[in-house]
Amino acid sequence: MRIATWNVNSITARLPRLLAWLESSGTDVLCIQETKCTLEQFPAEALREAGYESAVNATGRWNGVAVISRVGLTDVVTGLPGGPEYDGVQEPRAVSATCGGARVWSVYVPNGREVAHEHYAYKLRWLEALREAVAADAAKTLPFAVLGDYNIAPTDEDVWDPAVFEGATHVTPAEREALAALRGTGLSDVVPRPLKYDRPYSYWDYRQLAFPKNRGMRIDLVYGNAPFAAAVKDSYVDREERKGKGASDHAPVVVDLDV
Repeated sequence: MRIATWNVNSITARLPRLLAWLESSGTDVLCIQETKCTLEQFPAEALREAGYESAVNATGRWNGVAVISRVGLTDVVTGLPGGPEYDGVQEPRAVSATCGGARVWSVYVPNGREVAHEHYAYKLRWLEALREAVAADAAKTLPFAVLGDYNIAPTDEDVWDPAVFEGATHVTPAEREALAALRGTGLSDVVPRPLKYDRPYSYWDYRQLAFPKNRGMRIDLVYGNAPFAAAVKDSYVDREERKGKGASDHAPVVVDLDV
């Protein structure tokens, strides 16, 4: 089974690229983040024609997540159970489903904006709720993973220049401690291999030629339980999909499982 995660940065803007990539990559299950559409705008019919069922959590604006699968889609949970609200609503940042021989969560962790901002405190509360919500699935024998855009680089090696990010979100001790607590439920970081250069970055800013200069970050993560990790045959960042006109600023992270 081939499972992937990809922040598409607007599924309507990226739909032709997404459909072409699904066909060329042979992906069975894709966790999508930042759909930037309402539920009604989500291209479920186009994906169905391509052979994929969809589980979607989307309300428009800049959030939204989905799981699409061509190997079955059951036991869908929309939203983060017990998750905090921001500005009076629970943002659409989580959806989970069982697909074939594995269970997956697609998550889009809050950005945090600035360390002193309320959104940063919300990010930490959201991560704590995620830890509590996934603990039961993490302990089961079914391969299970939480995939998505975590908006956190786990270590200094996961950013192109740690000095550039000093004092900023995505690299603070509190955020990394939250990741460690999530791993404490029995999950491990499935680190992909890079297809170019020495670090498997998954995000490059659109500005200042960040992608051709490889000024990136590894913030799109796959955290799997022991049965999931034991089934991994290969994992890589499909850096080629970050190239060209109309690309997302994130590249897909692909995991091949023997299940």
